[in-house]
Amino acid sequence: MSEKTEEAIIKKKEQIDLQPVDYPMPMVEDMTSWPIHKLSQEKEEFMKYASEFTTQSIINKKRKDNMSEAIAKVLYLERMRIVNEPWKVDPPDEMDFWNDIRKKLLRKSLDQTESSVKEYNHRLLRRITERYLREIMSNFKIPTYKIAQKFLPKLFSTILNASSFFRSKKRLQDKLQIVGDVTTIRNLLPQGTIVLVPTHFSNLDSILVGWAADQIGLSAFTYGAGINLYNKILGYIFPRLGAYGLDRRKKNDFYLETLKAYSQLNMERRVHSIFFPGGTRSRSGALEDKLKMGLLGTAIDAQGNLFQRKEDNKIFIVPVVLNYHCVLEAKNLINSHLERTGKELYLIEKKAFGGAFNFLKFFWKFFSSTSEIVVNFGQPMDVLGNFVNSKGQSLDKRGNVVDLEGYFVSGGVVKNDKQRNAQYTKMLAKQIVKRYHNENVVLSSHLVAHTAFNILQKKYPSLDLYGILRLPKEDRIITQEVFKRNITLLRDHLLALNKAGKVRLSNIVKNGSIQDLIKHGIDNIGIFHVQKALFMDKQQNVRSENLNLLLYYHNRLTGYNLSEYIEVKNIK
Repeated sequence: MSEKTEEAIIKKKEQIDLQPVDYPMPMVEDMTSWPIHKLSQEKEEFMKYASEFTTQSIINKKRKDNMSEAIAKVLYLERMRIVNEPWKVDPPDEMDFWNDIRKKLLRKSLDQTESSVKEYNHRLLRRITERYLREIMSNFKIPTYKIAQKFLPKLFSTILNASSFFRSKKRLQDKLQIVGDVTTIRNLLPQGTIVLVPTHFSNLDSILVGWAADQIGLSAFTYGAGINLYNKILGYIFPRLGAYGLDRRKKNDFYLETLKAYSQLNMERRVHSIFFPGGTRSRSGALEDKLKMGLLGTAIDAQGNLFQRKEDNKIFIVPVVLNYHCVLEAKNLINSHLERTGKELYLIEKKAFGGAFNFLKFFWKFFSSTSEIVVNFGQPMDVLGNFVNSKGQSLDKRGNVVDLEGYFVSGGVVKNDKQRNAQYTKMLAKQIVKRYHNENVVLSSHLVAHTAFNILQKKYPSLDLYGILRLPKEDRIITQEVFKRNITLLRDHLLALNKAGKVRLSNIVKNGSIQDLIKHGIDNIGIFHVQKALFMDKQQNVRSENLNLLLYYHNRLTGYNLSEYIEVKNIK
């Protein structure tokens, strides 16, 4: 392995590029041995340890601050949240708890020695972190997981074949495709902690990534789920599938520190994790290029602690790129993006997507179309962004084995230096962003959208983005000849990038005829949306009914410098 160059690694990746795995694959480990199951059995013990760990972490960070004031600030923010942003899922004793903290904080802060005040406030802090942890913690149950394992594939297959009643039976594997470095990931599972870091485009992402991980034989993952999604049913099911609760209203230091500690301690106990480093769904439709450092940094801290304790547990980071022809929430997401970036330049059109009927309607349309979803598991890395082999060894760019522990040594001993770890987190984030672009799978819809929007921008060079979005329908026409020529030019460049290992291509983009590629892309782009991002008129010219949607799907291929290859010199 040490003789392999980076180019050889890329070449090997090309050989497995977009060869869908035949799932479901057998489980690597028995369920009763899963770390997430063992943690649920030791829930109370873990919660007490995590509370003490979090409390000490906050104390260390607040050494120069007055703890009474810090608690009072959190108390104020929480009471404001309860009054101004109440949710049905909030515990009934929410206000009572914080009122009790307020009374005890004020009573015990008066006429006391400095040491007694400090000790008492630390106990109050521990109560707060304990409460937060009880809200956050998952409660994984094997029976619930087994039901979900059987239910989801049957649901997908039933809808797929019910929607194509008069056609031959379809395979779920052709509709929901899983590709990537699956063999290496399976080999790494017994050797340490797997952390999946997916791109984030839709509310379906968590379900899809968890399902795909199960289908390739990985044990259950813990993942964050917004408690605003919880009702009586989902609030019961999600925690038993490994989800931990996230309350995005809570932005105070104590809650965020508790959340990070929970993530870190889970990884240290080999509980495999999924988190979206982009934070929220991509509102522009583009691949994430700026990642949140909070939870990502917990992987670095966890690895440092494991090295300090000489534990045989390595943390492996696996980028996962989700590839959709259609994103349910695309219209609202792009409107939100344009409203935020364009301000007064953007004319707002609000029409919400929602409701169970629309959700089921999307599933029916998706499964009855030729559209596919591709989940691409990227090459595993260590916490510094080095590729790892199937033995879990870190490799440099030439394929030589790297001593990862050495990067955590300071003064001859392993130390978990926060400032140094912050720099390591930035390095890891940069590498993940790069891997997102390299592991991105270009679907036909991405290419036709990117080509069409770039043609319009080149056709009207005097208009800014918002001027393009306001073009009247009669000015959105692209002739078939111009469209074909530019699709060909952009595909040629993508083929070159693919050969260099800088992007992945779906089979029709890589091998299909230009005519088939265009038809497939236009048929599948935004299949759910009432207004079509692109369509062919009777003269076979390309048109758009909604330029905002066209921009959203176009943005998937920003970052590859494709616009410079667009030719419009003959456009009138």
